[in-house]
Amino acid sequence: MKALVYTGPKKVKFQEVPDPVPAPGEAILEVEAVGICGSDMHAFVGHDERRPAPLILGHEAAGTILSGPRKGTRVAVNPLVTCGDCEDCLDGRTNLCATRQIISMPPREGAFAGLLRMPEENLLDIPDRLSADRAALTEPIACGWHAVNLAMKALRRPLAAARAVVLGGGAVGLGTALVLAARGAADIFIGETNKARHKLLRGAGAFNVYDPISGNGPDAGSAQLVIDAFGGPATRKAASALVRSGGVIVHIGLAGFEGGLDIRRMTLQEVTFIGTYTYTALDFRETLATIVKGRLGPLDWIETRHLCDGQNAFIDILSGSVAAPKIVLRP
Repeated sequence: MKALVYTGPKKVKFQEVPDPVPAPGEAILEVEAVGICGSDMHAFVGHDERRPAPLILGHEAAGTILSGPRKGTRVAVNPLVTCGDCEDCLDGRTNLCATRQIISMPPREGAFAGLLRMPEENLLDIPDRLSADRAALTEPIACGWHAVNLAMKALRRPLAAARAVVLGGGAVGLGTALVLAARGAADIFIGETNKARHKLLRGAGAFNVYDPISGNGPDAGSAQLVIDAFGGPATRKAASALVRSGGVIVHIGLAGFEGGLDIRRMTLQEVTFIGTYTYTALDFRETLATIVKGRLGPLDWIETRHLCDGQNAFIDILSGSVAAPKIVLRP
């Protein structure tokens, strides 16, 4: 099969690789759409030691099952493979499984390829009316769904009575804002430094979109909820300033690992900080169901390219020249 292989810093190569061989309980999937995630970008620039070259990246996927009893079924892929038997899995917190694996990280190759092997239980049926491009958005939006679930448990008021600020207007950030709106929030800000993206973000929902660099945006201490979908020192600093006393910060992104949080203010003002990793299996199913029902809008904010154009897509994202929050590659 053909695959887009990460071969070293800032290099991915479209080349022939062996077809995947399924293990017991797994099916082979023909990949029809796969999104480029921020974690793929971290690997691309050589900043993720968990993803060493050579490796097939990509974990936001959808396609059609080619083998087994569900052959011919169109599916979205939950890329998080867990044991199902540990304390966390049995408690429904599958994302915390100690032996979890995610495709695009050894020992599992990713979805930037024509074919992919996955456990049957990780493949969720999608209706014919849902395109593979949009089904592939289930994964990044599920990260926001999980974050909002955790936030709702920690907030001392309903979402409808809270000001929410999302830092980062990529697919995870925009997806989180759409989830907030679908679940009752009405006062939603999105902070995004790429001004070319602002018009598209405003068109996706009733959001107050601003550029944090310009100094515009919500007042310091005015947000009951801040969700950091970027996760760098600058956004953690901004989240610390924006959150009000007794408020909640939910941290999704992993753009940089050190600095930013105002620990003194968080302590003196009793700010709740929640770290969040991916989503549970239930989060993923609920996100897909919400997409199918159309409650998150048309999801027409993606740009599609062919998998063989992957190198240019990565470079364009790195340069900041892409307005769309998500590039989806089609094998």
